[in-house]
Amino acid sequence: MTDLSVRTPEDEAICERVLALEETMQSRTLEWARINTGSWNRDGLEALAPKLADAFSALEADIRLDVPEPFEKIDDQGQPDGFQTGPIIRIESRPEAPVQVIMSGHYDTVFPDGTFTEITDLGNGRLNGPGLADMKGGLSVMLGALQAFEAGPMKDELGYKIVITPDEETGNFASAPALHEAASSGAMIGMTYEPCMETGAMSGGRKGSSVFDIVLHGRSAHAGRAKDDGRSALEAAAHLVIGLEALNGQYEGVSVNVGAIDGGSAVNIVPDLAIVRFGARAPDEAAANWTTAQVERLLAEAIARDGISGHLHGGFYRPPKPRNAAQDALFTAVSETGKAIGLNLEFVDTGGVCEGNNIFAAGVPNVDTLGVMGGRIHSAEEYVVMSSFVERAQLSALLLNRLADGRIDAAKIKAMMG
Repeated sequence: MTDLSVRTPEDEAICERVLALEETMQSRTLEWARINTGSWNRDGLEALAPKLADAFSALEADIRLDVPEPFEKIDDQGQPDGFQTGPIIRIESRPEAPVQVIMSGHYDTVFPDGTFTEITDLGNGRLNGPGLADMKGGLSVMLGALQAFEAGPMKDELGYKIVITPDEETGNFASAPALHEAASSGAMIGMTYEPCMETGAMSGGRKGSSVFDIVLHGRSAHAGRAKDDGRSALEAAAHLVIGLEALNGQYEGVSVNVGAIDGGSAVNIVPDLAIVRFGARAPDEAAANWTTAQVERLLAEAIARDGISGHLHGGFYRPPKPRNAAQDALFTAVSETGKAIGLNLEFVDTGGVCEGNNIFAAGVPNVDTLGVMGGRIHSAEEYVVMSSFVERAQLSALLLNRLADGRIDAAKIKAMMG
């Protein structure tokens, strides 16, 4: 059996090529982070997309920017509204090569336009800034690894499709078809560039994820003169929220979180509209089905109240990504490859979700935390460890090289998916 922890002369050359790209990987990440690409900031997304495409043009690949169909969101009036997100960046190289890989990442962030724009040096080799870790740093690592790999002799043995999305943080509702198409068209292995954990650990199994909106309608009335004539949608929403949060702890591995209640106006008006926005995570299909059934039950109870009507939007948009034989074989290969550059990697199951869930659902084993090391993601304290650009790009470049030369048997791992 091949010892993946041993570095060959070509591995040494790859690592040197990555090291030479350190400043480039870091500086372009800072440049990208200075452009706000909050998921709902279409202008920002459209501004960064061509810059990303230009950077990835350094590869021997075909690049196109696809404008996806608008996807449905529920506005603050409880009405479906189509949102046009930014372009999907699709990159393809060597589709005839014997080994095929799908690589993915996203360029949207959770930070709305006008919030959290500064990049701050925290000392100790850490920088604080929006999207530095999640995941503009990961995109730069992906590109650096591919540049180092393509400069070597094994490039013709491996082809890839890359999908860089504008809407991962909101669920990939516009880009999910592109991910599925790329994954299901011959890909053997998936590589996604979410940040690894603050400890350096990587994600193992992942839960499935859902986003729900429940819109409740009541009847408005003057709160002083005719309170009894009104039917408060907010009161119904409050009871609904208590029921939703009470689902936590009822089914192993299921979590529910109410993120917002929209509705109401002046205190002298009985509110006739409330929108409950919440998400849920589930470890497997049975748990997801149970959760959906409970949500439907609670909605039925809410609209059984006098004068209340309502409807449900959304559901489980990312299926669970459990461990299986193929995943475990891939994780072992990644871990052993990490040893070649002095990394002792561990894989930890997590409740988080990402595009790796979508790729797994398309039948492709994948590792989805190949990005930079950082922490406090999704907060104004988000930071990246600057030294991790080199080590993580070296890890990916070595994985690509081992897949290309057969030391990691991509076909064998893919076959384990069943």
